[in-house]
Amino acid sequence: MTLEELQSTIKSELGVLLYFSGEHCNVCHALRPKFKELFDTEFPEIKQIFLDAQEYATIAAEYEVLSLPTILVFLDGREFVREGRTVSMHQLQEKLSRPYGMMVD
Repeated sequence: MTLEELQSTIKSELGVLLYFSGEHCNVCHALRPKFKELFDTEFPEIKQIFLDAQEYATIAAEYEVLSLPTILVFLDGREFVREGRTVSMHQLQEKLSRPYGMMVD
């Protein structure tokens, strides 16, 4: 995936989850399935993109990813949520539920 392809996807989709992780990041590996489950069940219209920050260093730099894991959620082409390292699934669900519901209804 190139930066241009990602930016095009962000503009064209209702919502996009970007999950930046690292090969040697244990927290990243532990949280990824939890994010996948949350978005599969609660926010199925949001496209999920999982990127290794080292492999996609240009994209990580463009989005100012400074720690791992970092999640960015874009709604309607705009960054809506940015969380790093310690992320509460419950708080994330609360932040997204209302705007997501308004967008898909």
